[in-house]
Amino acid sequence: MAIDNKDKKVLNVPHLRFPEFSGEWKKYSFNDIAQYKKGPFGSALKKEIFVPKSADSVKIYEQQNAIKKDWELGRYYISRDYFINHMQQFIVEAGDIIVSCAGTIGEIYELPPNAVSGVFNQALMRVRINATLIDKNIFIKVFSSMIDSFSKIYSNGSAIKNIPPFADLKKTNVFLPTQNEQYKISRLISLLDERIATQNKIIDKLQSLINGLNDSLYQQCGNGIMTSFSKLGQSYSGLSGKSADDFGTGKPYITYLNVYSNNVVNENDYQYVRISDGEKQNIVKYGDVLFTLSSETPEEVGIGSVYLGKSDVYLNSFCFGIHITDTKVVFPPYLSYYVSSTPFRKFIYPYAQGSTRFNLCKADFEKARIKMPSLENQKRIYFILSHIASKVETETKLWDLFKFQKQYLLRQMFI
Repeated sequence: MAIDNKDKKVLNVPHLRFPEFSGEWKKYSFNDIAQYKKGPFGSALKKEIFVPKSADSVKIYEQQNAIKKDWELGRYYISRDYFINHMQQFIVEAGDIIVSCAGTIGEIYELPPNAVSGVFNQALMRVRINATLIDKNIFIKVFSSMIDSFSKIYSNGSAIKNIPPFADLKKTNVFLPTQNEQYKISRLISLLDERIATQNKIIDKLQSLINGLNDSLYQQCGNGIMTSFSKLGQSYSGLSGKSADDFGTGKPYITYLNVYSNNVVNENDYQYVRISDGEKQNIVKYGDVLFTLSSETPEEVGIGSVYLGKSDVYLNSFCFGIHITDTKVVFPPYLSYYVSSTPFRKFIYPYAQGSTRFNLCKADFEKARIKMPSLENQKRIYFILSHIASKVETETKLWDLFKFQKQYLLRQMFI
């Protein structure tokens, strides 16, 4: 049970603290608690970089993979001879901390125990902590907070493009408790992270259950109706005639990412666009099914989402909608599961056209014949899957609460 120091006249201690600890925290600079190394400039690697992986090559860890937290998928390599002769100071190994230093700064990742040794490029920084002074979990938390603080100072309200002046960062002071108290705080952080990870697995398994049942129930009931989207309703385009100045205020519209990411449009994730009185723009109505028009891969063309809101909203210009009029044949809420089913995704692939970027052949897609369950079975499937989806929603809210609890505790347990 933590004690509250908020009203106590003790200097350099956090608001919340485990009761068995007392005394002030000691002051250190970031230069005291870790060693930092930024990657070599691109010109130092440029002539030696190649793509194919071989047994006689060394991986280059990249900024792109840092942002995605997918560090083991590095695409570029250098020869082992060049690594041995020129890159020894830029080695990164299992257990090292890597920080992104350009573009989206401050992404922090610890290389796992099975990570492959390699080198890091100029967009990254390697950090090796002084384990006698600071616990790694504590360092990541404190360092991340400090990066956020510097970002606000040096961005001047705009998107920051590079890490703050490194000399300033290293000179910045931080207060730390004893190793025993750090261990206790670190253990709390780990327990919170484990609970959040467990909650995330619960959500993933429920979502997998929905996906599996969706396909299974469609296989059982999917031959009840032969129809097409052109028979089920009328298609319409998204916003037209808009410039960058029109966005940011005004009336709500559904973004491309909202359609792409959700089977049912997220009504808490609208953006806004200026619409003049009397301006002719298509309005999204309840039950409309929306599709993305293009993507970098054919598998992701025509991703669908259904709008089940009651308010009139608009649609982004990179999607199109179909207003369902034949409700005697189709139950619109069921479409949120139908358009994400494996059979439908396979059905839509052939209508993606292009080479470097793929676009949906809208006219052919709308006329193509589709197989759907009977109206009664559509309602039955929706009833089953929507109950599990409600469980997912509940578990997701719990996941958010755990994350909020962690952030609150950590804010109170550090100076």
